[in-house]
Amino acid sequence: MDNKENITVKEKPKFDLSRSIFEWVELVAISITVVMVILNCFARYSPVNGASMNETLQHEDVLILSDLFYTPKNGDIVVFESQQTGYDEPYVKRVIATEGQVVDYDPITNKVTVDGVEPEWEQYATYKNQQRTAYYAEISYPYTVPKGHIFVMGDNRWNSRDSRDIGPVDVRTVLGRVVFRLFPNTGIVD
Repeated sequence: MDNKENITVKEKPKFDLSRSIFEWVELVAISITVVMVILNCFARYSPVNGASMNETLQHEDVLILSDLFYTPKNGDIVVFESQQTGYDEPYVKRVIATEGQVVDYDPITNKVTVDGVEPEWEQYATYKNQQRTAYYAEISYPYTVPKGHIFVMGDNRWNSRDSRDIGPVDVRTVLGRVVFRLFPNTGIVD
């Protein structure tokens, strides 16, 4: 018997350009939808505007925020809207203290304490050799952060409009915690 008769050769399917285009369009549409759902439900992005967070963050860095089940904690970098300042841009600052904590700030020595202890995140604070332009809020130190608020400061302390100026920040205005620097230097933010 000849085995050659039992072998069937499968023909290659013909290339269908319209089907291939449809599959690519479908893939792109699904990808865009997934990204939009993630950015609207679980995370969002925000640019850094200004030098108040130098050296940690730079002007025009693009940040990814998360607000899913988020409660502000000391040392977190947060983005919030501020009605007190009249600026349309959200603020990016570090949480120094949360409700009920006592903040003490000495503008002469630049020493910050929370509940009598210098916080570990003070290592990120920088002071350039210049005088600070201040728009001081009516806060006297030591200051107890009121319920539902946080006390925030920029890491670049001489170039930051923060709780020293605008007062405590209502946690309802917090858009989220910075979890990732997307552009230009990608990476996890401390």
